[in-house]
Amino acid sequence: MNEADIPIDIAAGKLLDWLISRRIVDKNWHLHIRNIRNKISNAITDMPAHDELLQLLSGAHINYFHCLRIVEILKTTEADSKNVFGRYGSQRMKDWQEILKMYEKDSLYLAEAAQILVRNISYEIPGIRKQIKHLEQLSEEAEKKVEDLARSEKVVLAEYQNMCKHLGVAGENLRQELVDKVFNDLPGMLAKVASSVAPLKKTVELYASFLSVAECLPVLKHVLAKGNTTVYEFVYGEPPLAIEEPPVKFDTKQPDSADDGAIDFGDDGEVIDFGDGNALDLDAPVELEVGDIDWGAAADVNEPPALAVDDNVIDFNISLEESGIVVEEDGNLGGVAKGEEAYTVLDAQQYRDRFINDLLELQSFLKMRLHQLGSADKAQMLSFTMMDSFAAHDEKSVAGMLAEVEIVYNGVTDELLQHLLQIKHSPVYVDILTSNVNQKLSSIEKMKEMAKMKKEKSISFKQQSVELKPTQTKIIEQTKTLQGQIEKDISKRYKNRLVNLYGTNI
Repeated sequence: MNEADIPIDIAAGKLLDWLISRRIVDKNWHLHIRNIRNKISNAITDMPAHDELLQLLSGAHINYFHCLRIVEILKTTEADSKNVFGRYGSQRMKDWQEILKMYEKDSLYLAEAAQILVRNISYEIPGIRKQIKHLEQLSEEAEKKVEDLARSEKVVLAEYQNMCKHLGVAGENLRQELVDKVFNDLPGMLAKVASSVAPLKKTVELYASFLSVAECLPVLKHVLAKGNTTVYEFVYGEPPLAIEEPPVKFDTKQPDSADDGAIDFGDDGEVIDFGDGNALDLDAPVELEVGDIDWGAAADVNEPPALAVDDNVIDFNISLEESGIVVEEDGNLGGVAKGEEAYTVLDAQQYRDRFINDLLELQSFLKMRLHQLGSADKAQMLSFTMMDSFAAHDEKSVAGMLAEVEIVYNGVTDELLQHLLQIKHSPVYVDILTSNVNQKLSSIEKMKEMAKMKKEKSISFKQQSVELKPTQTKIIEQTKTLQGQIEKDISKRYKNRLVNLYGTNI
C-alpha cells in the first residue's frame, strides 16, 4: 500500500502533544507567543475601513490564519503604497507582515492553533452547551413553579371560600359581617338548639328512671322544660323582672396602648360631677353634717336618746300605699338579672358546658344500653341486669334516641355557633378570626406575586439561552474551519497525506 494513501489519525485532544513529540513545534512555544499577541493588539488599532476586516476583527480570537487573510485584504487597500520593488510603504502592511514572520518561526502558529482547537472542543463549546441547557432547565423549572403556584392558589382560594361558607359570610367586609351575625343570627341559632331538645323528653325520663334520682341532667332538663331561659331563672327558679345583659362593644380599630393603668377622672382630677348640680371637690376636707338632732346633754346613758322634734312631726300611722314605698316579696321575684345571670343558659359559657356535659352523659347511657342489646355475651348480659326493666326499648328505638341526642349535640357544638359565641364574649376574637381568614387572601396575593416573578424569570432564562445559541453556532463554525486549516497544514508536512483529527465532538 502506498504511504501517501495511509491517513494520519490524530486525537484532537492530544494534538499539541503530538506536534511537540514530532518536533514540529517547540515545547516552550508559549514563551514566545506573548510578543505576537502584543503586536496584534497594537496593529488592530490602525486598520482601514473594510467590511471583511471588521468581521474578522470582531471574532473571538485572531490566529495565524486570520492574519493571512488580513494581509490579503491589505494588499488591496494598501496597493497605493507598493513601490517598484514590490514592497509596501504602508506601516499597516509592515506590521502584519512582521506578525506573520513571527508566527511562522518555529511553527508557533501551529502550536497556537492547536491550543485554540483543544480549548474550543474541550471547554468553550461544551461550556456554552451546558450553559444553554442550564438556562433552559431553569426556564422550565420556573414555568413549572408558575403552574404549581396557580394550582396552590386555586386550593387556597377554595379554602378561603369554604371558610367563608362555614362562617356564613360573603367575605367582602369579613369583620363587620361577623359582628352583624352575632347580633342578627346568634339568638336564632341558640333558639334552634333549644327547640331541638324537645324530642329528648322520653329519653331524659328513661335515664332518670334508670338512676332513680330526680336531680340529674339539670341544665338539659331545664332547657327541655322552660327553653333557653336566662341563667337567673335557672339559678333562682323564677324569671327576672328586668334583664341587663352586659353590652357587647366592638372596636373599629386597634386599641391604643395603655398609659399607666390610672383612672382618668377628667382634666384636673379634682371634681366629680354627679349630674345633679352638686359637684364633689376631691381636694376639699370632708365634713359630716349632723342636722338638728338633739341628743340631750344630760341624758342617761342607759336610756335611748330622745329625738327633739319641733314642727316636723313624724307620723308613723301612714300606710305603705300612701307613702309610695314598694316592698319586694321574699326571694328574687321581680329582681334584675345582671352580669352572667343576664345571659341565656346556652349563651353563658359555664352553663353551656354543663348542658353539653349532660348531653354526653345521656349519650354514654344510650351507647351502653345499645351495646347491651347488641351483645350476645351472657356474662355481659348479667352485668346489665340492672337495666332489665327497660326491655320495652329494643335496639332500634335506643338507636333512634341516640340519634336525637347527637342532633342536639351537633347543633350546640356547631363550628359557626362556637365562633359567634367567642366573638360575643371576647370581642378581640373577631380580630383573631378575621386575621386567620384573611391570611388566606394574603397567601393568594403572595402566590400571585411569586408567580409573576417566576414567569418573568422563565422568560429571562429562555431569552438568555436563545441569545447564546448564535454564539455557540459561531464558535462551532470557527472551530470546524480551524480544524480544517490545521489538517491541511499538517498534510503538507507529510506529502499531502490525509490528516484526520478525531474526537472533536462538534
